[in-house]
Amino acid sequence: PRHQPHHQHHHRHSQWPGAHDSYVPRHTSCYDKQIRYGSITYLCRSSQPTPVVRVPRRSPLSTNQVPEPDSTFSSERRSSEPSSSTSAPQQRGTRQGPEASRMQGHWLLARLGKRVLRPGGIGLTRRLLEAAGPTSTDRVIELGPGVGRTAEILLAARPASYKGVDPSPEGREQVADILAAHSRQTDAEYVVADAASTGLPDVSADLVVGEAMLTIQSDDHKREIIAEAARILAPGGRYAIHELALRADRSLEELEEIRRSISRTIKVGARPLTAPAWEALLREAGLEVTWTGTASMSLLEPSRIIEDEGILGALRFWRNMRRTPGARDRVNAMRQSFRLQGEALSAIGMVARKPESPAPEGATEQAANATEGAEDTMVTEDARDVSDHSDHVAPAS
Repeated sequence: PRHQPHHQHHHRHSQWPGAHDSYVPRHTSCYDKQIRYGSITYLCRSSQPTPVVRVPRRSPLSTNQVPEPDSTFSSERRSSEPSSSTSAPQQRGTRQGPEASRMQGHWLLARLGKRVLRPGGIGLTRRLLEAAGPTSTDRVIELGPGVGRTAEILLAARPASYKGVDPSPEGREQVADILAAHSRQTDAEYVVADAASTGLPDVSADLVVGEAMLTIQSDDHKREIIAEAARILAPGGRYAIHELALRADRSLEELEEIRRSISRTIKVGARPLTAPAWEALLREAGLEVTWTGTASMSLLEPSRIIEDEGILGALRFWRNMRRTPGARDRVNAMRQSFRLQGEALSAIGMVARKPESPAPEGATEQAANATEGAEDTMVTEDARDVSDHSDHVAPAS
């Protein structure tokens, strides 16, 4: 009725308000038969007004699920119909809806053709690696290479060796193709292992890179991964990270709500920290932060997509998004969530250096206490939101 001209259905709304919400008219005259009203079938009997029945709009009732207003009529009806036990049993726990609505956000974007999956985009990644300074003599290890976009930049520097460490099968083929293309210039290898337990020898790397992976780990697993990076780094080696950051001048309740909102949207637990907390975690592992850069969290904005993927890549991504069932709604939901949290959420990059000499006794415990303080205390000056593309270089020790 809602799609008819107003003069054709005005009387229906006056008789029984909410007709568009699947109400049955109170005084329908019908005689022991089924009445089809829209997408819902009702059973009615004579001499009694049909009771008002409200049904969820998105859950239309099938014939054998129609509400039965009278027990006598219901029993007669059941005796003439096949028993429901003979019908196929409904499977419990089956997933409903398109696959795009259930996938983790970063792998959905990768399936749609997006290659840059880092929160600060390719711009912050390039600035991060420029600060880290990979050379032809470096032994490079990348934790969580994803689909290999950062690996291409690292391998372009022709390092002495490159190892990508990732236990996930997603993106493995893309990375393998990239490694094969650079196999003549660099000793490249893909290692199937967890970032917290790589199995690689001590002091076997001069540069360790990890992007968009610590954010989705618990606090304890963050510490394990950073400790593993510090273990495999040679003295003087660099550890470069690219993660999500929160403003520290917000209340703990507000920060926790932001974390929950992002987690619901991207379908994976997101636990970003404030900039002081990220730095404290690195210092706790005995590393010294030498460079910090930030960028806006605009991963899914059209201008950022074009910047990251190029014109053809952006068009390919949008075409795949339109053709994949459920993908457009999911991508739009993620973009809207990032926009809503824009003032409190940003991308951050840090380069930390492993000292040539061991840290003095008691320094690790002091850094651990600083980590707790960075998470629990609001430091307004240190938490000031840094503008896009801003860099900070710490003095070398």
